[in-house]
Amino acid sequence: MKKQKRFLLEEDQIPRQWYNIQADMPTKPLPPLNPQTHQPIGPEDLAHIFSEECSRQELDTEHAWIDIPDEVRDLYAYYRSTPLVRAYALEKALDTPAHIYFKNESASPLGSHKINSALAQCYYCKREGVTNVTTETGAGQWGAALSYAAKIFGLEAAVYQVKITMKQKPYRSILMRTFGATVEGSPSMSTRAGKDIITRDPLNPGSLGSAISEAVELAMQTPGCKYTLGSVLNHVSLHQTVIGLEAEKQMEMAEEYPDMVIACFGGGSNFGGLAFPFMRHTILDGKKTEFIAAEPSSCPKLTRGKFEYDFGDEAGYTPLLPMFTLGHDFKPANIHAGGLRYHGAGMIVSQLIKDGYMHGVDIPQLESFQAGILFSRTEGIVPAPESCHAIAATVREALKCREAGEQKTILFNLSGHGLIDMPSYDSYLNGDLMNYSLSEEELQQYLAQVPKIM
Repeated sequence: MKKQKRFLLEEDQIPRQWYNIQADMPTKPLPPLNPQTHQPIGPEDLAHIFSEECSRQELDTEHAWIDIPDEVRDLYAYYRSTPLVRAYALEKALDTPAHIYFKNESASPLGSHKINSALAQCYYCKREGVTNVTTETGAGQWGAALSYAAKIFGLEAAVYQVKITMKQKPYRSILMRTFGATVEGSPSMSTRAGKDIITRDPLNPGSLGSAISEAVELAMQTPGCKYTLGSVLNHVSLHQTVIGLEAEKQMEMAEEYPDMVIACFGGGSNFGGLAFPFMRHTILDGKKTEFIAAEPSSCPKLTRGKFEYDFGDEAGYTPLLPMFTLGHDFKPANIHAGGLRYHGAGMIVSQLIKDGYMHGVDIPQLESFQAGILFSRTEGIVPAPESCHAIAATVREALKCREAGEQKTILFNLSGHGLIDMPSYDSYLNGDLMNYSLSEEELQQYLAQVPKIM
């Protein structure tokens, strides 16, 4: 077996700016709308919920490069750069001529890519005099990252975790509490949004949409408090581009350039973080790279959703967002990839799909765990269930290369490890997991609740 190759950057090579793809997109994303007036909103409207700087970044379609604050970059340097790894053992197991590389974001102290934006958002909140932050979390990786970042900057954090994933992954909520956050299962009885959901459906297992509603409500009702978000919105993907910008330099060290860039997809932050820096070369220079977002087949917003203005949360507290959606009332199946159970895609990604720059693939739950097991046994890293979807999509493409006798270079994002997700692997190994699919009848019922704006 060939010796594993790991490519690392020196500290002075860590990016000093994030890349804002909105500035280079031929067709800009449609603007978010005020749900009452249906008029475009500005940064001042978002600043009622988010930090002022994140609100500006969210709607910035002019500046391609945005400086990373020195204090944030100094904190990045504790764990960045993360390794780019040539997966020789996986290639051998698949008997593929493809060259497979992965960006290992599981090497961060929090075990996932989420800390990249958590540090930035908490920095801006602290600088603006905020004392408390709220957020939602699915699998708990974002909640853990936000809890840690809040403690670093002396902020109090309150996290609403999707109730079913809180039961599936109990150690995640313990980790958040270890960092000093308060954690509630969502839907809860602590907010009006949560009470309304429980009243309608006492056994509701929760969704990211319901957790967002509760976190936004608490932020709006608490003095000195702002809401922070782990995915979907533009400023979150912006902060995550540190991943792809590093990967660019590391691929140069490997003397290769990806024919395919693959990442799992929930709301779009880790996909955009890896893909957008490479996609700028497709937009500006005509590079021929295929961009693939791997989503669960039980939550197929990219492959079966509808492009509409919809709410980002279940209660309708957020602005109306232009996105591929399954409907904000969508009740996702209880798959173990809790971070991918969100009803909508980010605005940037939705526009890029419309314009043909990328596409989605849906992955059944059992196929995702099968790929995760293969990766564990070849590369020695147990991936998060979310990351297993990216690995499964990579395996599909690598096998196509074998069948065609074609050598392609594939880059995927290992967005996090699964060491706190071992009960999920236990269920898979014991044969207790199953695939879920969304019927056309169910899909149309959910889509019928989407506001009719377009």
